[in-house]
Amino acid sequence: MSEPKEQHEKKQDNHPTHKQEMSFLFKAIFISFFGGIFWSFIGYLNYLFSFSVINPNMLLDPWALGDWKDKGIGVIVSIFLIGVLSIVVGLLYYVLLKKFKTIWIGFAYGLLWWAIVFVVLNPLFPNLKTIGELPANTIISSLCIYILYGVFIGYSISFEAAELQTKDESTDFQTANK
Repeated sequence: MSEPKEQHEKKQDNHPTHKQEMSFLFKAIFISFFGGIFWSFIGYLNYLFSFSVINPNMLLDPWALGDWKDKGIGVIVSIFLIGVLSIVVGLLYYVLLKKFKTIWIGFAYGLLWWAIVFVVLNPLFPNLKTIGELPANTIISSLCIYILYGVFIGYSISFEAAELQTKDESTDFQTANK
């Protein structure tokens, strides 16, 4: 009761592709989480060196009570939460834009998220002034961080997508030549 060899090979061919796609999804999640943590830490350094008046702790302002959110633990929790939220941002990129192989898409994606946070979500954060009230240093440095974040997420996920596509094409070529 053994299967014909061709059917068995087809079943094996489908499994690695699905496994590669799941591996790629995990990489996209990891890239997004790491990117959120790394770039929010850079944002915190901007705050410490007075390039910006925005602290990652602003994320906790609407929800957390107590003065712990303004101390070191608040910074750590905020940076971690930004990493978790970044997973959503990265998955959106994964679903919508992973096929684009240009740095400019990531650049625009970072600008889009800056506009979402500073314009659309501004009312959620009581300590975040409007764009017109923020100092020029804060606007410029936060724009730069968001752009670099978008480029990091975009380029990393697009690169992984291109690598996976190259592997699939290579596997298809090798299978066709057998």
